[in-house]
Amino acid sequence: MDILITGILLGGTYALIAMGLNLQYGVARIMNLANGEILVAGGYFAFIAYTSTQLSPLLTIFVVAPIAFGLNWLIYVLMLQPLVNRAKNRGQLEQDSILATFGLSFIGVGLMLSFFGGDYFSYSFMAVPVELLGNTYGANRVLSFVMAVLICGALYLWLNQSRAGLSIRAIATAPASARLVGIDVKTLSALAFALGGAVTAVGGALISTYLTLDASTGVVFTLKALIIVIMGGVGDVRGTIVAALLLGVLETVVASLLDPGLTLAAAYVMFLAILLFRPQGLFGKKPT
Repeated sequence: MDILITGILLGGTYALIAMGLNLQYGVARIMNLANGEILVAGGYFAFIAYTSTQLSPLLTIFVVAPIAFGLNWLIYVLMLQPLVNRAKNRGQLEQDSILATFGLSFIGVGLMLSFFGGDYFSYSFMAVPVELLGNTYGANRVLSFVMAVLICGALYLWLNQSRAGLSIRAIATAPASARLVGIDVKTLSALAFALGGAVTAVGGALISTYLTLDASTGVVFTLKALIIVIMGGVGDVRGTIVAALLLGVLETVVASLLDPGLTLAAAYVMFLAILLFRPQGLFGKKPT
């Protein structure tokens, strides 16, 4: 039970991180390999705000989110929109965006190393025990999970109930058909990309309350987010949440019963199994 709850707590935050990449890839068709660097930047912001002014990360996220939203909007408009305009098909767009954001990830790492150095950073926020079902867990982990659930739930409702959210889902399903019914694909794709970046940065601020980070750890979270998105199904919010919880539990089981160094290897074994036996994702339908 202890392993299961710890895994679920970790998976909840993973869901928030992967939700950002799913919005970017599922709607805008941009495989953002700089996703992890946005996460680490959000963590850095929360770290600096807390250590210098004692500002709670729960308040910092309301500053991090709009900054990350604006930054990702500019990245999309200035760097990625030209790639979208010139791409002759989806395959070319995905190939070009992978190369572009791969370079962007190195720029992000370089900037963070320049400004903050290469040291690991962490801080003590609500590092007090909380008892759940007879076991003790860190209050920061529990609080991060609760915030992740609230944000994921709000996103799910927005995507399924609002006009803009339904339009974004239509773009993810059939972008060509969405244009025919008057949906502004260009603007909403930029919105989805920017929103995805904001969600990822908020996830970074939350996860920094209990994990140690440094400027170069972004790639690990990018890979985990990619695993979750592929497992859950591109553009599938429900699948992303379930896949994130499964990954969190798997990593906790491996770290607790085998070796913490094998967690990433175990994640890739599960990833390969999904690619081989369930390539359409956990809830996707097999092509006919």
